[in-house]
Amino acid sequence: MNLPNKLTVSRLALTVAFLVVLFSRLPYYETLALVLFSAGGITDFLDGRIARSRKLITNFGILMDPLADKILVCSAFIAFVGLNWMPAWMVVIIVARELAITGLRLLAASKNVVLAAEGYGKHKTISQIVAIIAILVVAAYPSWAGFGELVFGWSLFGKAWAVWFMEASKWVAVALTLLSGSLYLWRNRALYLTDL
Repeated sequence: MNLPNKLTVSRLALTVAFLVVLFSRLPYYETLALVLFSAGGITDFLDGRIARSRKLITNFGILMDPLADKILVCSAFIAFVGLNWMPAWMVVIIVARELAITGLRLLAASKNVVLAAEGYGKHKTISQIVAIIAILVVAAYPSWAGFGELVFGWSLFGKAWAVWFMEASKWVAVALTLLSGSLYLWRNRALYLTDL
């Protein structure tokens, strides 16, 4: 197994560890969850870059890299609903989009068509990761003694600026998820409209 594929598999392991920690209620569990999720995000960045630069692209990587990304991100958002950190309707939109696009890619593969990632999809993924990290930071920074309050807790219109940023990042992630999913389904409509 080459290095990019090892990073992809490690992302799946980090997802499991992230979820276990998030619901463990250990001391500083929010901070540990933030570290684990951030490590998963770094592996996402590195595995594709290494695979392309070293020409280590494999069928396993083509299949599992985007799947591991979706599992990490969707697991985090679903967990946030259980912790009352995010409204369920927002998460339903995000998870439904990921399932729809995965289904479309499977349909395309059955017709020997490869659907490449698009720019909006990459922006969507970045916005989702930023939203998840922002949510985890807001949950974790009160336990960082004076440093957390100093950096993330200063007030802006009656709330910590980090809370405003977190709320805005949720909305941006949902908006880009809807936009990218709608455009992707529309541009590739010939794949599914011919089967109706």
